Amino acid sequence: MPSSVISSFTYDPKAGRLVVTFVTGRIYEYGDVPAAVAANFRASFSKGVFFNAEIRDRYRHREITPAAQRDRSKT
Repeated sequence: MPSSVISSFTYDPKAGRLVVTFVTGRIYEYGDVPAAVAANFRASFSKGVFFNAEIRDRYRHREITPAAQRDRSKT
């Protein structure tokens, strides 16, 4: 999954939970994401463009990056 913005992501269809890891190392959890959106995200040619257009600011989210990892990204 080559992307200049997104390192990886996982989707839990039962919970509607999408977890996105960005190339910066920051990790965010998005809730109530429909399975069709996750499938289209997986199939998209540009993960960053799809994420910005269809996921970012559209679903409730929270950062789940471990504190130690967040601290490393500041250096």
